[in-house]
Amino acid sequence: MKRFHVHVNVADLEQSIRFYSTLFGSAPSVRKADYAKWMLDDPHLNFAISNTGRAPGLDHLGLQAEDAAELGDIGARLAAADAVALAESGTTCCYARSDKLWAEDPQGLRWESFLTHGEATTYYASESACATSPVCAAAEAAVATPCCGPAAKASGCCA
Repeated sequence: MKRFHVHVNVADLEQSIRFYSTLFGSAPSVRKADYAKWMLDDPHLNFAISNTGRAPGLDHLGLQAEDAAELGDIGARLAAADAVALAESGTTCCYARSDKLWAEDPQGLRWESFLTHGEATTYYASESACATSPVCAAAEAAVATPCCGPAAKASGCCA
């Protein structure tokens, strides 16, 4: 079952952690100096906040896949909608290692679909692997920008 993902940029991380911990009735499952994440079961939500210099507000929405097949299905639907902006395999972002598909809806709202493979010790990697995994193969042809190219770096996902 996919998990809905919301990432919000915040001005004051500690104040926001207090607010969201009270709202969700639980402490974050991941807490770093510039980032916090709640993996909630009710609602089935991956909610993340960060203070990394971006303007406060909604950063992006997304879908977290449970396995490669689920991410492949999402990628195929995004490719059919001609929406994939960037496919990444084995990238590091938000203290996790993941395969990702970045897309934009018609209004320009960023969507991140991803499969997490484990934790990372940094928010960003120094560079990201290009989309060469079978998971991203369906979407790779629709990618207009090379992995970690200028548009990808501007999006903030590649360091």
